[in-house]
Amino acid sequence: MSEYKILTVNPGSTSTKIALFKGEQCLYSKNVSHDAAELEKFHNLTEQLPYRRDMILGLLKEAGITLEDVDVFVGRGGGLLAMEGGTYEVTELLLDHARNFANGVVHPASLGSQLAHEFAETYGAKAMVVNPPDVDELQDLARMTGIKGVNRIIHLHALNLKETAIRHSKSVLHKKYEQCNYVVCHIGGGISVSAHRQGRMVDGYDIVGGEGPMAPTRCGSVAVADLLAYIRDNDLEIADVKKLCTRNGGFISHTGISDALELTERAKKGDRYADMLWNTMIYQIEKCIGSMAAVLHGKVDGILLGGGMVHNKDLVEQITRTCSFIAPVTAYPGEFEMEAMAAGAARVLDGEEELKQYTGKKVWEKFDFE
Repeated sequence: MSEYKILTVNPGSTSTKIALFKGEQCLYSKNVSHDAAELEKFHNLTEQLPYRRDMILGLLKEAGITLEDVDVFVGRGGGLLAMEGGTYEVTELLLDHARNFANGVVHPASLGSQLAHEFAETYGAKAMVVNPPDVDELQDLARMTGIKGVNRIIHLHALNLKETAIRHSKSVLHKKYEQCNYVVCHIGGGISVSAHRQGRMVDGYDIVGGEGPMAPTRCGSVAVADLLAYIRDNDLEIADVKKLCTRNGGFISHTGISDALELTERAKKGDRYADMLWNTMIYQIEKCIGSMAAVLHGKVDGILLGGGMVHNKDLVEQITRTCSFIAPVTAYPGEFEMEAMAAGAARVLDGEEELKQYTGKKVWEKFDFE
């Protein structure tokens, strides 16, 4: 990687992460928590843009960091229509879709491209997004469902999933990502399990829509008939059910807490409910890993685990015991999101990857025989 200077910006629901890189070296990193009361002052997400921008500039000024020599500003993508993986130039079309949440998902990540654009305009640099959550590289067999007109889409932690696979390929197998097959998991507040075949994420779960394993705040897959009965018995609206998919499901639904550390501490103290909940989540992750291995016809070079919960040794040991017959299991605790954004931009600047253009059209609409 050349010695480019790259600033990465990752806006979250209650925080904004920033990091400045020179080549592979991180020169500065900060995760700023936002006061909930402060964010509530804004009528919508778009109005938060100047607040977050000024906070970032203030932090950098305090640290004595100037941005005049930054080559690329990279923002966390979001709000975009389904696209192939890769690094994309921030264009007016991409910005328009991010501002208007073209994919229907309202999330602070959509501010990332907008912040990167503002900084790039001010300092005469480039603006990019890398493997946003809207990446869709599903193979055709993964798209159809048993309901005509309802086809599968995915929402996953594409940025961290792909970066974990890219790093493992280079450092462990000494190959290119495009030469390898993996089952890659991101296990944190949300849980993504995905199949990667020669550089493409050919299958995975729509974790925003309620697929896959349960997670601390997500319900995971539930039988449709059971869910309909639950809606009827509890007099719920569609909005209530959507919250179970992303906010009020999983650990929250069962115990009222989302902290995996607190849940495992309860289990250690003899709380059988907490123990069963923890082990059920791991069991469901293992089932999903097996499913993705089948997608790859058993030709799996590795099972890669990333995300915050991978710091838990029990979780890693259980998955390793259950799934290592498929392929070696390797743990990468935490996440590479900031590094991934910088690395994606650097690969473009080094000529290793082509800078892609956002088309504003879904990468897949329907089968040609429909």
